[in-house]
Amino acid sequence: MKEHDKRRLELELRSFTSRNFERPSACRNLDQIRYYVQELCDKIEEYQDRFNYVPNWAYALLAQYNARQNYMIHIEFRNTYR
Repeated sequence: MKEHDKRRLELELRSFTSRNFERPSACRNLDQIRYYVQELCDKIEEYQDRFNYVPNWAYALLAQYNARQNYMIHIEFRNTYR
C-alpha cells in the first residue's frame, strides 16, 4: 500500500472517530465506554480485513478506552464492596 493511500485511510478513520466518539476521559459510564470499545474494535477489524492496514494510533486510542474502562470498573467495585 502506498503512503498516499495510508494517509487517506488515516484521515478517514480520524474523521470518523472525531465525529462519532468522545474522548476517553469525557466518558461518564461503563455502557458508553463499552459501546466505544466495541465500535472501535469493529472499525479496526474492518480496516484490517479491507485494507490490511490499521494506523497505530487506532490501537493507542483503543488502549485509552480500555484503561478508562478498567478504571471505572475498579471504582465501581470499590464503591460496591466498601
